[in-house]
Amino acid sequence: MVDMSVRLGGFTLPNPVMTASGCAANGKELHRFFDVSELGAFVTKSVQAQPRSGRGTPRMAETPSGMLNSIGLQGPGIDAFVAEDLPWLAARGARVLPSIAGGSSTEFASVAATLRGSSAFGSVVGVEVNISCPNVANRGLVFATDPLASAKVTALVREQLPREVPVFVKLSPDVTDIGAVASACVKAGADGLTMINTLLGMAIDVDRMRPQLAGITGGLSGPGIRPVAVRAVWQVRQAMFEGRIPTVPIIGVGGVRTGRDALELVAAGASAVQVGTATFADPLAPVRVRDELAALLEDKGYAGLSDAVAAAHGR
Repeated sequence: MVDMSVRLGGFTLPNPVMTASGCAANGKELHRFFDVSELGAFVTKSVQAQPRSGRGTPRMAETPSGMLNSIGLQGPGIDAFVAEDLPWLAARGARVLPSIAGGSSTEFASVAATLRGSSAFGSVVGVEVNISCPNVANRGLVFATDPLASAKVTALVREQLPREVPVFVKLSPDVTDIGAVASACVKAGADGLTMINTLLGMAIDVDRMRPQLAGITGGLSGPGIRPVAVRAVWQVRQAMFEGRIPTVPIIGVGGVRTGRDALELVAAGASAVQVGTATFADPLAPVRVRDELAALLEDKGYAGLSDAVAAAHGR
């Protein structure tokens, strides 16, 4: 049997497979299909300080190799999350990686502080910081496109959380140099990186000659973005090997449908993987990917998952 455990920050997870933020709500929907505690960790939908109704409809559109979504971070707000959702996940024995978001760096810090104060905080094995949000204090600039803004958010969130709880910053591929943003986040205190978030895209209904999404643009996810995710993970892991970025764990995400997809991200340098869009067509996708990945590693003669991380770099 292959050792599928993975060490992320101060926690050891039994396996490397997680949900991807926004694709499985906060657990109750997916739990009808399998026990969410079977996953290495459950990543929640990004939560902000206040409740949000999100964008108008239509919010989603199919593409030939994935989907576009323009949800607008709809959610109940952090107070409701720590009162209801986090305790529910904790009661099921889930290891939780809450995703937090904000329109300003201080909002990120406030959300992190409220999260830390939850009675169910013991179930948290890390916090994912979704910096792909517009910075309302800076003309709507997305935090993840600016190394300085990304570093400020990272530092403020890190200050609010116990040292043993790792902070994973989720990076956007919509940048010229993802390594520069990664470096800024790690140097500001990130214990790991999640790569990648969706790509900004758009689709037009040529029957109506209008955008398909009410929000005009949306995030592209699904199989079509996996090569971008593999490239980004490879680039940042290589920069770590070369000493240009301090070495931290990477969680790979983007278009994972099968164990082979997951192994591709692992070989590029990811220590764990997230399954997102695939769950819309197959709610069992996260556990199926876990099992397929384990079988592939065994077939290739690996004793443990950790032996395959960054194997494609030839190290």
